[in-house]
Amino acid sequence: MTGSRASGRSPESVPDPKTVRWFRKNLKNWGQTHRRDFPWRRSRDPYGIFVAECLLQKTEANHALPIYRAFMARYPTLAALGDASLEELSALLEPLGLRFRASRLLDAARSILENEAYGGQLPDCETELLKLPGVGRYTARSILSQAFNRPLAVLDTNIARILERFFGVEGGRVKSRDALLWSLAQEVAPKREMGTWNLTLIDFGAAVCTAQKPRCSECILLKRCKFGEFGF
Repeated sequence: MTGSRASGRSPESVPDPKTVRWFRKNLKNWGQTHRRDFPWRRSRDPYGIFVAECLLQKTEANHALPIYRAFMARYPTLAALGDASLEELSALLEPLGLRFRASRLLDAARSILENEAYGGQLPDCETELLKLPGVGRYTARSILSQAFNRPLAVLDTNIARILERFFGVEGGRVKSRDALLWSLAQEVAPKREMGTWNLTLIDFGAAVCTAQKPRCSECILLKRCKFGEFGF
């Protein structure tokens, strides 16, 4: 990001509605042919999506895929995961790294099962999901948008990069905690099919609007992108 771009924006400032509609339309069209296909994306099962989101933390999707399949075969339900031993779970997840991942998954599963108010199921409320070990705002909203069709945007480094470049804003150093970018992500999102929209943005950021050597010449957003305007 350079000094040519706006650093943040005032609370009263909002993106131009026509630009937002154009942004949505082009990304939706891109997603129809380029969005990646994974088993957890074809499911509305809150448990399966929860497991996938935990495995995907700091992990490439293709790397997580075989572990996800093995995990769901061994622990097909929340109850089955709750009965697992930490040792066997750690051994299964060892190829993904992050040693704390197994204990957090197990602790979260048992927390849900021990809370009578949840009825043995993942809660469908952001506030309650955020109480679970290892579940942050991104993971909670991913589960809610994909499993429960809630109109909640997510924000990761890929999505933050798209928003900053296209709209010419600049968030803080830690993107996942930046109020400006979270607000903008929600503001420019469609009101329906939010889960699909979130996945489209993630994939677009990974495939086109990359951190290094972005494929601007092939980008369907280039015509109105602030990043492209500044000649990057």
